Amino acid sequence: MRLFAALLPPEDVTHELAREVAALKRLPGADGLRWTGRPGWHFTLAFYGEVDEEVVPDLSARLERTARRTPSFPLALRGGGQFGRGRALWTGAEGDLPTLRLLAERSEAAARKAGVPMGEHRRYQAHLTLARSRDAVDVRPCVDALRGFRSRPWTVDALVLVRSHLPKSGVPGEQPRYEPVARWPLGPVGHGPAEGS
Repeated sequence: MRLFAALLPPEDVTHELAREVAALKRLPGADGLRWTGRPGWHFTLAFYGEVDEEVVPDLSARLERTARRTPSFPLALRGGGQFGRGRALWTGAEGDLPTLRLLAERSEAAARKAGVPMGEHRRYQAHLTLARSRDAVDVRPCVDALRGFRSRPWTVDALVLVRSHLPKSGVPGEQPRYEPVARWPLGPVGHGPAEGS
C-alpha cells in the first residue's frame, strides 16, 4: 500500500481555499499547471511510499501513540510559495508550527521504528500542494496573489493515515485518489508538546 501520514483541513477551510484557487486559475501562466482538486488537499506529515501490509498494524499502533502524545493545536492556511521553479505551487501554514513540526517528526519516527525505510531525514516544511507542472513554469503571479491569503484558523485534532491510489488510466492530468484508512484523535489542547518521540 502506498501510504502517508497527513492532516486534513476541515471542509469550510477547503471551501475558502477553493475560492482562492478559482481566482489563481485566471492568472497568467495558470493554464500551464495541473491543479490538484479538493480531495487531494492535505498537509503531508510523512510520506511512507509502498508499505508491506504486514507492517501496517505496527505502523498504525505507533501512529496512534504519536497522536495521543501530541496535543491538538491551532492552524490556518497562509500565503504561498513554489518548489522547483514552478514545478509545485503551494499554500503554507501559520499557527502552532512547532507542534506541527513535532507531529511530522514523530510520524516519521513511528515509521522508522515500524521498519518502514524512510530515506534521508529533511526538516519539515508545512505546505499544501495546489498545482504541479512537469516543466518550469513562471508561477510568480500566483505566489504574489497568495501573499494576502489567510484561511480561518481551526484546531487540528486528528492524525490521518492516507492511502494513495496512483492513476492507472494513462489519461493526461488524471489525479491520484486519496483514501483515509485510519484516523486518530490528538491529545488534549494546552499541555504543550511532550518530550521524546
